Amino acid sequence: MALLGDIHGNALALSAVLSAAKAVEVERLLITGDLVGYYFEPLNVLEQLGHWQKHVVRGNHEEMLSAARNDPGFLASVSARYGSGLCVALEQLNEQQLNEVCGLPHPLELTIGGSHILLCHGAPWDINQYVYPDASEELFGRCAKSNFDLVVMGHTHYPMIRRMGNTLLVNPGSVGQPRNRKPGASWALFDTKSGAVDLRTEQYDVAYLVNECRRRHSELPYLSEVLLRV
Repeated sequence: MALLGDIHGNALALSAVLSAAKAVEVERLLITGDLVGYYFEPLNVLEQLGHWQKHVVRGNHEEMLSAARNDPGFLASVSARYGSGLCVALEQLNEQQLNEVCGLPHPLELTIGGSHILLCHGAPWDINQYVYPDASEELFGRCAKSNFDLVVMGHTHYPMIRRMGNTLLVNPGSVGQPRNRKPGASWALFDTKSGAVDLRTEQYDVAYLVNECRRRHSELPYLSEVLLRV
């Protein structure tokens, strides 16, 4: 089973991850949200995910997309801060797709292969809560629900594995926008039989996306620089 998230409209990165997942015969995806935002191919992202067996939760960028649908002022403020990713999503996705993306659940409880799993974006109780690898023991303890074998989180864009008692906390990192100074598309492979987790990073050619960011948003250098920094 593949754990992934924070794709952010980066279809090139997603393609690299899904190719790697297919090569190791992954049958199911658990996705921590943020399919949209920042980058410019959300329709391609949805199309790539379309035929996979998957479970997906809502991320904060889906929440922003939902708010932006009917609030031009909010859309303008978000675009000034994060770039035109949500504008592109509103242009590329049809009404049904927008409803599906904006209506994703959070969190989501699953039982797969005997493992009781909680899938979320930020933290189980808050989509916007950052849980970084150096978070406090108190915060990790709050995330580790004793009735779950695995809690999968996203949002930080930092890969992480942490065991708290009987609960394994995993953040697979970001497919679309790494922030840990390790370029590439991050994801994780979870073995439902052994409970083992393998954090992985797939390389892809970022040149096209870097150039597209610079063309669209010279005023937001972070969008391209974050893809390259080490």
